[in-house]
Amino acid sequence: MKNQQAMENNKKSVALTMIGVAIMILLTGTKVAPSSNIAGYSVFVGIAAFFIVEAVSKTPNTESGLRLNTIVEDIKKPGVFAWVLLPGVSGIVSLVVGNLIFSGAFVAHVMGRTSSILSFDKTALLIGQVIIAAFGEEIAYRGFFLGKGMKIFPFGICVVVSSLTFAAGHIAAGNIGLVVYDVASVFIDSLIFSVIYHKSGNCVISTLSHIFGNAISLVVVFLFF
Repeated sequence: MKNQQAMENNKKSVALTMIGVAIMILLTGTKVAPSSNIAGYSVFVGIAAFFIVEAVSKTPNTESGLRLNTIVEDIKKPGVFAWVLLPGVSGIVSLVVGNLIFSGAFVAHVMGRTSSILSFDKTALLIGQVIIAAFGEEIAYRGFFLGKGMKIFPFGICVVVSSLTFAAGHIAAGNIGLVVYDVASVFIDSLIFSVIYHKSGNCVISTLSHIFGNAISLVVVFLFF
């Protein structure tokens, strides 16, 4: 009886995961029109789907993709800490190289893309916004899209598709070269966050890396650009 119930829960979880992933892809796909204002809802869909799937599958806390009580243990897992720091380096490289290639226009493009969700003139509020945004995106794209998706599809496919979707959600109006470079940079960071999640099994760890990368990039922008 218990085995039958577990099988039924698993079927429901698979179906809910596929529906959630499909909705996220469709919503993010509207970003091909940069003025779209519904693509951002994909994050909320991912967050809701994560908790629904975990509830339906009765995922034990020790196997959850969101664990606050194992942060220290998870960040100590082999190779994790080095990967956590990597987005800080990639962020600096992306800004410097982008500004050189596009004669100073890249930083302006990124600031313009994020100005609608970040309050650059209010430091305390900005810090809170960066933390909340990163946490939400990591639950949605790593905890749900990648974490639940790779229980159905191969890890490599889930990494690429989730990262492409995540990067597409950052499309903003602008010079085609700038947009492609910006999206490619976000895609690379998403691959890094995916590796961190895969190694740690905890989207709290990828969130810490996400926050660190964004914070370093903001500090570099404010100090040098």
